[in-house]
Amino acid sequence: MAEFELDCLGEACPVPLVKAEKKLKELAVGDVLIVLLDHSCAMKNVPEWARKEGHNVEIEEVDDGEWECIIEKAK
Repeated sequence: MAEFELDCLGEACPVPLVKAEKKLKELAVGDVLIVLLDHSCAMKNVPEWARKEGHNVEIEEVDDGEWECIIEKAK
């Protein structure tokens, strides 16, 4: 299992979602992608999309208005 970080700070939707989707396709099952977000729309859309795709998702607020969306690739 490998861990990757995707910095999407300062980017509004749909950019973080598109980047996360593209990066996740490159990863193996069990790998973890940590998406750094600071846009509330992306913070809602990225985990929602990942869950619909069947991946495991956790959200952690790391600072006021900054989140880590932790996606474990499930398939």
